[in-house]
Amino acid sequence: MNQISIAFPGVRALTDVDFELKKGSAHALIGANGAGKSTLMKILAGTYDHYEGQIWLEGEMVKIASPKDAKDLGIQVVYQEVDTALIHNLTVAENIMLDLMVHNMGKRHVIQWKALHQEAQAILDRMNIRISTRKLVQELTLAEKQMVLIARSISKQCRILVLDEPTAPLSHSETEQLFTIVRKLKSDGVGVIFISHRLPELYEICDEITILRDGKRVASDSIIHINQTQVVEHMLDAKMEQQFPFKKSKIGETLFEARSIHDRGKVHDVNLHIRQGEIVGLAGLVGAGKTELCRALFGASKTSSGDLSFRGKKLRITSPHDAVREGIALVPEERRREGIFVEESVAVNLTAAMLSRFCRWGWWLSPTKEKNTSAMIIDNLGIKTPDERTKVSSLSGGNQQKIAIGKWLLVDADVYIFDEPTKGVDVGAKRDIFELVEDLAQRGKCVLYASSELSEIVGISDRVYVMYDGSIIKELQTRDSNEEEILLYCTGGGLT
Repeated sequence: MNQISIAFPGVRALTDVDFELKKGSAHALIGANGAGKSTLMKILAGTYDHYEGQIWLEGEMVKIASPKDAKDLGIQVVYQEVDTALIHNLTVAENIMLDLMVHNMGKRHVIQWKALHQEAQAILDRMNIRISTRKLVQELTLAEKQMVLIARSISKQCRILVLDEPTAPLSHSETEQLFTIVRKLKSDGVGVIFISHRLPELYEICDEITILRDGKRVASDSIIHINQTQVVEHMLDAKMEQQFPFKKSKIGETLFEARSIHDRGKVHDVNLHIRQGEIVGLAGLVGAGKTELCRALFGASKTSSGDLSFRGKKLRITSPHDAVREGIALVPEERRREGIFVEESVAVNLTAAMLSRFCRWGWWLSPTKEKNTSAMIIDNLGIKTPDERTKVSSLSGGNQQKIAIGKWLLVDADVYIFDEPTKGVDVGAKRDIFELVEDLAQRGKCVLYASSELSEIVGISDRVYVMYDGSIIKELQTRDSNEEEILLYCTGGGLT
């Protein structure tokens, strides 16, 4: 890709970017949120056709004006937002073989269902994935959905595979499984473009690295020639600072308590408490039950049971509406599906949780109030957007996450639940989120911080609950523990 530039109303997203991918290699493409990574890849994938510059494939200049053009050239993309890329009421086999199924229907008007499932199963077997081809996608976990997307991408002849934050929803073993597949694809001559904010993974799987900042290429080299600290400094255009904020909050008495929380087959007899101004970590690997527990506490699961109380008063929560009314806020793991309205404006999203504050005479929305308040939050959180009217779908993942968090600041809740809040965001945005969480604790709020990133649990929390197989199996004081001990319990070790 030579001298690639592209502009959108109010913003120039890329300026004269060069990018080169070698056959049979894995190339890391990284940068802070909003640097232009996804935009560059969407040009390669045919999503945007109004770019300037040239694209060459094996010595031949090509014009990619649509996703079909890209697929016909053997360019496959697995995007970060897995839910928007799959059809939930179709089976695993139908999703994997979707492109071929549509193509064959056009020729024969008949689908050979037995052959379809056999071909899908062969692809899953090649990837060593244990998922029934007859299972509906809506029944899958987030990690399983990601693997189905990758399986679809290699169902056709693939020359270039773009993986956008592919390991974010995967466990350690699933990540290793993915890397095995990537190595096999490399040996078959496929070029892999790997977008991730997990730097150690890039050094494990990638051969080269390109770093973007503010829509421009600032570095490109063999990955062994640039260390992780240099990578971060290139991304931020500054020396690497301390990642986690200094703790200043004073921890008071117990305010929030959860007793005997159950959810069928997902959460088993969980008890926890959070004190005033305390950040409590909820550690666990993918599939441990963290998300299910967070949803249960927020009233988002119809099958959960148990008792919640705040300042000794029992809370009656049967829905998210009840939870918000009782002073509980949740920033969910799947932000695009559950945390934001992607096709609405920044202003609509930031004010959605507290609409009554922006209404006159009870039900007339005041655009002026909405605009002014949104502008204040945008400025306070450092959200990068042309203005408050911009659609959230056009913003980077990190800025979308800031919006998912920012909407709760107006509510002024008592209990804040964060479920994997830094998934898919860069180091700069992570630091902003950590500071926001610490600020909530300083204001005397109760914070539950659920994450599979154990370095974050150790860096941000005062106390840790460790989940394994749907149960809390250990409670630790963070200052007296470390990542190794927490990981031991996360994997079921240390139990008698």
